[in-house]
This record gives sequence, structure tokens and C-alpha cells, in this order.
Amino acid sequence: MSDLDSSQLAALSESLNAALGASVTGVTMARGELTLDIAAADIVKVMAHLQGPGEFKILVDICGVDWPQRAKRFDVVYHLLSLTKNQRIRLKAQLDEGEAIASIISIYPAAGWFEREAFDMYGVPFEGHPDLRRILTDYGFAGYPLRKDFPLTGFVELRYDDELKRVVYQPVQLIQEFRDFDFMSPWEGAPHILPGDEKAAMAPGVASGDPGKTP
Repeated sequence: MSDLDSSQLAALSESLNAALGASVTGVTMARGELTLDIAAADIVKVMAHLQGPGEFKILVDICGVDWPQRAKRFDVVYHLLSLTKNQRIRLKAQLDEGEAIASIISIYPAAGWFEREAFDMYGVPFEGHPDLRRILTDYGFAGYPLRKDFPLTGFVELRYDDELKRVVYQPVQLIQEFRDFDFMSPWEGAPHILPGDEKAAMAPGVASGDPGKTP
């Protein structure tokens, strides 16, 4: 990051801190981008300022991050772009499990599907969203797939039942038993005799009891 970029980010940070006051709880500048930690209760106020006087007209994305060990378990992350300033900005708001955050559809209409995806993947409710329902998983899906405590196999599986002539849900069943994988380094060699090793001992010029070595 050049000195000019650093000075631009510092100026942007100072102006936003002055305009938003206590709504900004933390500032980070890294890799040429500015990240603001925002009080979740003030998200609409902050977004209204950024979309208006701040000139960040484009909402690029809304996503979530799950921190199971943290008191405020979730981060709701917003990415904005200003074409006039040629700058990007990231905003993060912390939420506890089950805590809602206000929808920003009235400011950025594109937030509609992004908020539905964050709700579908993390279970974060967006208060005031006109159509908050799942968007990627099926209706009646159990759980939230991008939470760290969600099992890799899921809870149920979907299949077509030829007898019933329809799609059915059923609990996940692992067809084979759990296997015990051998993570031994191939360079160290197996401590036990592998199938076929006994043939090496019978090869001409190989000493008995020393399989695998050639003169």
C-alpha cells in the first residue's frame, strides 16, 4: 500500500469517525482497505450516511462469520464500493445468537437477497426484511450450514423414493462404517509386513529377513 493510499484511508477514517461518532466502535486499516466496527443498533444510520454524503453507492456483499467461542457469536459483514472515490470499505457488526439486526433494504435494495442468504446460512434475523426466508437450502431445512457446529453430513438427506413416487427426507445414514485412516508418512515405511513383501525375500541376491533391499 502506497503512502498516498495510506493518507486517503486515514482521511476517510477521520471523516467517518467525525460524522458517525459513537456508532463506530473500532477502526482497522489493512491491505489498502478500511474496516469499521459498527454498533449493530446503529446500522441503518451508518448505512444512510455512507450511501448519501459518504458516496458509497454500491453494496457489494453482505456475509456472516461465526465465532462460537465469542460472547457475541456472529459478525455481519458489509462490503461497500464508491466509484467516485475509487475506494472500498468494510463494516462489521457483532451479534449474539438469536439477536436481530435491522434490514438495510430501504437504503440498498440489493441487500434483499444478501440478507436472505446470511439468514439461511447463519440464522441471523434481519428485522424489517419484507421476505425473510431461506434462499439456498430447501424449505424445512434443519440447521444453518455455515455455522461451525453444523455437522458436515447434515441432519437429513433428500432422495427420490421410487415406491412413493416422490421426494422424501430421511435421517442421514452412512453406508459404510467409519474407517481408521493411516496417516503414517510414506517415507518412513510401514512397521508391519505388507502383502507381497514375502516375495522380495525369495528374490535372488536378497538376504533372508531383509525384504525390499537389493544388492
